[in-house]
Amino acid sequence: MADNAVSLGPLGGFIGFHLRLAQEASFRAFKQRVGDPKLRPSRFALLALIAENPGITQTALSRASARDKSTLTTALDDLVKRGLVKREAADRRSYALHLTARGRRVLARLLTRAAEHDARLDALVGPSNKKVLLRLLRRIIDGLE
Repeated sequence: MADNAVSLGPLGGFIGFHLRLAQEASFRAFKQRVGDPKLRPSRFALLALIAENPGITQTALSRASARDKSTLTTALDDLVKRGLVKREAADRRSYALHLTARGRRVLARLLTRAAEHDARLDALVGPSNKKVLLRLLRRIIDGLE
């Protein structure tokens, strides 16, 4: 066996393993396109969700992004520290999240990069397969929740 050839064994037939490899490849390409290692795809997704849902609570954002509360809190602390997101007390137990003006500018730039990245994925998957792939991924998500 060549040094770079690794047998995947049973992993070669596992959907979850290939989903993870595809996610990692996509995230690496996204990070390269964005050019800011601290603005990972997960941070981009949080910014986009907050922009689409001004005043969203951390609990609702956690559900929408499929992030556990501790991971989400760490990411939000980073976005707040970077001046991209602000927390406002919604009540005694929760915060409403909003993008700052800087957050909106950063998101606009990221959306352009994300569209370029998605166009590359579209080209790899092919236009006729995109709807099928998204439907299958949604079936996995819904079936495992």
